[in-house]
Amino acid sequence: MAYSRILGTGSYLPPTVLSNAMLAERIDTSDEWIVSRTGIRARHIADEQETTSDLACKAAQAALADAGVAADEIDLIVVATTTPDMVFPSTACLLQEKLGVHGCAAFDVQAVCAGFMYALITANNYIKSGMAKKALVVGAEVMSRILDWQDRRTCVLFGDGAGAVVLGESDEPGILHAKLAADGRYKDILNTPAQIADGKIQGMPYLHMDGPAVFKFAVKALSDIAEKTLGEAGMSKDQVDWLVPHQANLRIIESTAKHLGLPMERVVVTLPEQGNTSAASIPLALDVAVRDGRIQRGQTVMLEGIGGGFAWGAVLLTF
Repeated sequence: MAYSRILGTGSYLPPTVLSNAMLAERIDTSDEWIVSRTGIRARHIADEQETTSDLACKAAQAALADAGVAADEIDLIVVATTTPDMVFPSTACLLQEKLGVHGCAAFDVQAVCAGFMYALITANNYIKSGMAKKALVVGAEVMSRILDWQDRRTCVLFGDGAGAVVLGESDEPGILHAKLAADGRYKDILNTPAQIADGKIQGMPYLHMDGPAVFKFAVKALSDIAEKTLGEAGMSKDQVDWLVPHQANLRIIESTAKHLGLPMERVVVTLPEQGNTSAASIPLALDVAVRDGRIQRGQTVMLEGIGGGFAWGAVLLTF
């Protein structure tokens, strides 16, 4: 049986930085209010001309370079995004064109903040089944375009960015085990319910979130799925070298780390400088920790996150 493992990582953040102090000039908030509730100090915002596929392309090029893989060697592209360039074609097809490659399978996955894990496991299964040998997996978002910038409960939380990995065929397991879940009963506590009909936007086009309800659900769901993933993999908590969580809220991250018995020194946290970049947050954080030398080859890493749907999951891998 073929296995897959990560060959390279890459990321991209738009150059424009929006600090809490800058936000406080627009709305009734403060750096202290935001940091004390979320841990966020700043976020990156895409320029008007930048699209999700633009961000994805820059992250993908960085990952390809890191892996030493040419774009035309890729035979599968999966993009996780909640903020596609357009209704169709998919952001993955647009990314494929920007990379200058043609013919390989390319499609989007929509599981909001859990999207990268859904995309990664989809690509892993393609490789394990022999349907692909090298896959490009990207999480990319321009969350700033679906925010109500007068709503301080939500606009302070999110940012834009993209992260990518190149996944390749291997004789030894790289992705050790994964567990994905979803429950549509919780659709109303985190959503953007608008749709296009008859040439008009129908429904609210801004992100809506019931913060306390999301927090309560996320803490329990992430703790449970981490434990189940380790149990099904036949591994113990002390075998995890690094936790790379979705960057949504510092208190959620700390709760997950505590449940796993991991000190925060072994948790990758990019939240203060990047905010919540939805499907991009896990690959962004992974790339940061790989490039600064914290995550080393052969170490065991757990990716974990949760988002609207609700959709959530955990991926255990050897880097």
